[in-house]
Amino acid sequence: MFHGREELSAFLHECQVVIDLLPGTPETTHLIDQDFLNALPHGAHFLNLARGAHVVEADLMAALNSGQLAAAALDVFQIEPLPAESPLWSHPHVTITPHNAATTLPGEAMDFIAGAILALEQGQMPHGLVDRQRGY
Repeated sequence: MFHGREELSAFLHECQVVIDLLPGTPETTHLIDQDFLNALPHGAHFLNLARGAHVVEADLMAALNSGQLAAAALDVFQIEPLPAESPLWSHPHVTITPHNAATTLPGEAMDFIAGAILALEQGQMPHGLVDRQRGY
């Protein structure tokens, strides 16, 4: 079991695939940089479905170009929409998706909203509230 920033490198060393689903906080901004990517086993895969601010894109490109990363699938970017001149568009080992990693299903959304209203009417706190201290 790994936890905390101090054990991140040891954790990454064991990962063939990393899927970024972290919240956007000051602690996660530029988290995925050269050190992070180099801690992965050679030929690992990376997917970012969270926040573009997590990734230092120049470091990601360097890891892809060197073979440190075998491939990346990216749904979010530092600048959105991703500029046409970005080398990520044409990189042979990058798959780009149209920022839709989490599609909202109307039926599920309405059930969630109705449940939140019911909880509030009953004097309870609804599920899924943002903790402003933590930033997510």
